[in-house]
Amino acid sequence: MSTETQKYTRNNPYESKMLVNYVLTDRDSEKETRHIELALEEGMAYTPGDAVGIQPTNRDSEVEAVLKALNFKGDEKVLDFFKKEDTLDNALRTKLHIGKLTRGSVNSYAKIAPESVPGLDFLKSLAGQDNKSRAEEYVWGREFLDLITEHPGGITDPQQLFTVLQRLTPRMYSIASSQAKHPDAVHTTVRVVRYHTHSRDRQGLCSGHLGERADEGSTMPIFLHANANFRLPEDTETPVIMVGPGTGVAPFRSFLQHRQAHGQKGNNWLFFGEQRSASDFLYKQEFEGMLKDGTLTRLDTAFSRDQTKKIYVQDRMRESRQELWAWLERGAYFYVCGDASRMAKDVEQTLLDTIADGKDCSPEHAQEYLNDLKKQKRYQLDVY
Repeated sequence: MSTETQKYTRNNPYESKMLVNYVLTDRDSEKETRHIELALEEGMAYTPGDAVGIQPTNRDSEVEAVLKALNFKGDEKVLDFFKKEDTLDNALRTKLHIGKLTRGSVNSYAKIAPESVPGLDFLKSLAGQDNKSRAEEYVWGREFLDLITEHPGGITDPQQLFTVLQRLTPRMYSIASSQAKHPDAVHTTVRVVRYHTHSRDRQGLCSGHLGERADEGSTMPIFLHANANFRLPEDTETPVIMVGPGTGVAPFRSFLQHRQAHGQKGNNWLFFGEQRSASDFLYKQEFEGMLKDGTLTRLDTAFSRDQTKKIYVQDRMRESRQELWAWLERGAYFYVCGDASRMAKDVEQTLLDTIADGKDCSPEHAQEYLNDLKKQKRYQLDVY
């Protein structure tokens, strides 16, 4: 990244214009995945593998509901986290995390609440490490509005909100473009999270913002974030293997655009997975075009709901394990992006099995081989 990029940071973001915001998935999809393009100021630079930080705002309806529940008007003066004066309304909109409830917020609320608050003894009983599981069970699926509705009267001074609530922080998204192709913009791929718990419809904070409150032409604060641990090989002829199901494909779109724009000769193999080919094949035309022009050497897809037996990216890897091993032996770099809880673990296990088969060795020796790949930075993860 250039020194100019550092001009804009988490605490001093760039007010970017939304250039493009549309749904990638088909109307029949069970998911809503969006393609986002944001304008950059001249001099702002990023590298494939980096992330863009997007600062969301809370929904107007949620801000109004919190104000009503607390019996405040919104014009009250408060000092924010940096001791700058602001109105309560703006602080709730742009600075305070009123979404997903945390154990810390419950504990802080219980400490400052008057004894008259209903259920205060219950809230106090959730404090401490010994009660962590009970506290996590309570906060799951709840937001701050649920807390002050179920246990009203705990906030008597607007300034107390800065003790109870956390700072509204930006969300990080993998960059899905190359500046070699899009010099004045940064792209990302976002799945909008929507769900229903405790009798209310809810949504992800930033993804919900991008899904309903970020029209083309609007502005939002962003900054670029370097990720030195997720980089294309310096040797442009080195082959790369990329595993990116769902929105995990975003950085690999960036990788491929970069290699395509620079005419790099290294072979590229992409594994992509989603639910259904007809409705969930993100960037289908672009990737198929790259396959035709030779940018992509191989494109292996796994659509879990297109057949009776669910098929995932690790299954496609298993089917091609001999070729995968041959690529690794030719010095290929191996990248994984996406879900850390299951997918990344399953992919790593399949990779270990591939190594064990290829080397005809024990699981322990396969692990040693994988450890060597990590040391050589030939096995890189961007999982969340």
